[in-house]
Amino acid sequence: MALVCIRVFVRQRFPLNCRGYSKPSSVPKRRETNIDKPVFQYVGQNRKPNDKVFVWGFSYTGALGIPSFVVPDSGRKRPRKYQLTPYRLDTAEKISSAACGYGFTLLASSTPDVIKLWGMGLNKDSQLGYQRTQHDKYKSYDYVLEPAPVALPLAKPQETRVVQVSCGRAHSLVLTDSEGVFSMGNNAYGQCGRKIIEDEVYSGSHTVHNIEGFDSKIIQVACGQDHSLFLSETGTVYACGWGADGQTGLGHYDKASCPVMVTGDLAGVKVQQVASYGDCSLAVSTNGQLFGWGNSEYLQLASITESTQISSPKLLPLEGVGRVQQAACGGTQVAVLNDEGEVFVWGFGILGKGPNLSESSTPEKLPPTLFGQSEFKPDVKVTRVHCGLNHFAAITSHGELFVWGKNVRGCLGIGRPDDQYFPWRVTVPGHVVDVACGVDHMVAMVKSLI
Repeated sequence: MALVCIRVFVRQRFPLNCRGYSKPSSVPKRRETNIDKPVFQYVGQNRKPNDKVFVWGFSYTGALGIPSFVVPDSGRKRPRKYQLTPYRLDTAEKISSAACGYGFTLLASSTPDVIKLWGMGLNKDSQLGYQRTQHDKYKSYDYVLEPAPVALPLAKPQETRVVQVSCGRAHSLVLTDSEGVFSMGNNAYGQCGRKIIEDEVYSGSHTVHNIEGFDSKIIQVACGQDHSLFLSETGTVYACGWGADGQTGLGHYDKASCPVMVTGDLAGVKVQQVASYGDCSLAVSTNGQLFGWGNSEYLQLASITESTQISSPKLLPLEGVGRVQQAACGGTQVAVLNDEGEVFVWGFGILGKGPNLSESSTPEKLPPTLFGQSEFKPDVKVTRVHCGLNHFAAITSHGELFVWGKNVRGCLGIGRPDDQYFPWRVTVPGHVVDVACGVDHMVAMVKSLI
């Protein structure tokens, strides 16, 4: 039977009394050779890893879901504005998807229970649904300090599963396996995929909209700042919302209040992934090509235009990158992962190759050694890349998490407030499965034997 060994050093020489003080005089002398020897504890191969969620970054919006950080539960404690290292969030259910918006978080579970979605953080636009206060059922919380259930108008609540969640600046998308996509929050630009209502009040809103109008089942959703992208199982991309930078890819710069098929260079192309977080949008085709549209003010799309905006998808010629497997884009920066597990970055900001590289119009390869590859671990590859508004994150095949970029309010989780110019490993107790990046906070889903 294969065993995992955990090595624990025991340094306590003397037992403690009820006040925590040792009594050396009452304990027989021990041979010095027995002190500081390791004690081995073994975990069997049948031991199942525990699913855990860790959070870090800015706490005062409630986005971390730890109430005591904002309102201490003891007079001896002080508020904790910034959590600079991963902090475990107690969750009763296995979390299968997480998303970080601008000061709020959504967590989802594939559980068959009626409640399968939780929200925490800023809720002034009801991006976490209607969160009724304890004292007045007709009022809703603007800030939710701990994970609170989010009710979905499901026809079959015990059969339908939540597949994925995504968050923008003030709106949220929830993808289910059999009842389509639901949207919540601010719809001023049509980003929730429903008719725009003039002077609509979003605070305290009960509206959870089931978006329709797709050619087939939706398999992925992605929120930009104020727009939304949808990918169907046929590989077709749809978009709605704010289009002032061309980020909807619909050939114009107006708002779109319902999902419309995105064409341009994507016409006839089967897409496997879409990405956005700011005002730039990306799509990866099944044959490994990358398409982009929207904002190019920070050189995100400089390989095909000198303009600062593109309103229709264009194929990006990425020389030397190879077959693209996944893409991510933040407010000013882009990252792609190829099928060899290599990461390429471009755009503006801290890109990961030191303080001397602050902008690039062409892909810059990050050395694999920055992600832990060495002669002792030659098989290490990056398996996933993510972007927050101003930072990057990458997960390796060994389950390690690396981050770099602007450390806004401690969002990198590296234990200090400084910006990080090269990929840096985050100390998380376990195998990192997935992460969600926001503006100033992050969430990690981890499997751990401890």
